[in-house]
Formats: sequence, C-alpha cells, structure tokens
Amino acid sequence: MFSAFCFIRSLIFAVVMILATVIWAPICFLFAPLPYNQRYWATARWNVFIIWAAKVICGIRYQTRGYENFPDGPVIVLSKHQSAWETIFLLMSTPRPLVFVFKKSITYIPFFGWAISLMKMIPIDRSKGKDAFAQVVTIGRKRLADGQWVIMFPEGTRIPVGQKGNYKGGGTRLAIETNTPVIPIALNSGECWPKNSFIKRPGVITVSVGKPIAPGNMNATELMAKVEEWIEAEMRVISPQVYK
Repeated sequence: MFSAFCFIRSLIFAVVMILATVIWAPICFLFAPLPYNQRYWATARWNVFIIWAAKVICGIRYQTRGYENFPDGPVIVLSKHQSAWETIFLLMSTPRPLVFVFKKSITYIPFFGWAISLMKMIPIDRSKGKDAFAQVVTIGRKRLADGQWVIMFPEGTRIPVGQKGNYKGGGTRLAIETNTPVIPIALNSGECWPKNSFIKRPGVITVSVGKPIAPGNMNATELMAKVEEWIEAEMRVISPQVYK
C-alpha cells in the first residue's frame, strides 16, 4: 500500500516537473536582457517551485546546517552528490549565484538545456582532457572575479546512499590555481530521491555546510583529502543509520 502511494505521488510529481520545465524554459528567454544577477534569480524560480513541489507532493522536506559558514567572498563549493535534488536545491539556496561545471551535451537537452544556456555556467567536453580543465580554470577565474561561486561534485557522478565514490581533484586544483577557499557540503538526498529511481520517498534531507578551507601551502591532493575527510565524517553524523 505504501509503495503504491509513493508511486502515485512520484507520478504526479514527475508530470508537474515536466510541465513546469516546458512552461518555464521559454519564459526564461524573456529574462535574457536583464542584468545577470536578476536573470539568475528569475530563472531559479523554477528551482524554488520544484523543491516546493517535491515537499508538497512527495513529502520531501529539508534542513540546512552550517549555513553561516558560507563566506562573504569568493569560494569553490565541493558537494557530496547522491541525487538530482541537490543540483536543483543548491542553485537556488546559496548566497551568491552558482556556476556549475557540467557536460556540454546537457545544453542540447530540449527546454532544460536551453534555459541553462542563459546562465554563466562552464560546459566542458571531457574528451579533451587537459584542455577541458584549462577551460575550467580560465572561465572559473572570471566567474569568481565577477562574484559568482563555482560548484563541483568531487565524486563526479551520483553515488548511491552509504557508498563513497572516488574523490577527484579538479575542484581543489581550481582552488589552488585561483587561491580560493573551498566549502565542503555533505547531504543525504539519496535517501529520499535515489539515483536513477522514479520513486521519491518522504523524509527530511539534511544539507550540512562545512567551514571554508583555505588552500594555504597545500597541494590539490592534500586539500581534497581534507574535503573528503570532512564530508565522509559528516555523512556519518547526518545519516548514522546508513553507516552502522
């Protein structure tokens, strides 16, 4: 009975999400002439609506810990990645506009990709290897100077609940290259919105924001080790039932 109820709620949510995307994406082009911060805010109303719809329809609530750790200055956000939920939530909830580093092919997705093309993101072609990272550094430096924050998911892809991916050093390499502090974020979104699952489960997602970590004299590997250590330790605080 519970599974059937979750399926119905998830189906309603999926339909609402698709309709909201199809309706809102073309409207976003009307915001193109606006100054960037206003364009970003207006476009992110889709994110606000989707997070609200997930709460009302599927019972997915959230709480944030350590929000005061976000600094008043340039920062690179390095987050745990379990679900599509955080890509929607973080874009609307941080004090400054976020710049995502993502596969260029995403911009070709109808409606969603078209809308995200209006944002100052960093689409890359991963097949280009070193050239792709050089592009991240060049564009990332400009975005940080303009007042945006760069966000990256060190594990590279969504990781199932209770598991740990291979933390890659791209984010900390960018931090070293630009001498920018990093902010680690731990979250357990996969418990409610699992990877590659149609079913959304009711519950409370905890988003925990760590204190800024300055590069100092560390290299990218050492800095990433600190980020990984904090995130994985915090995961055991916010999801103790998973890490028994």
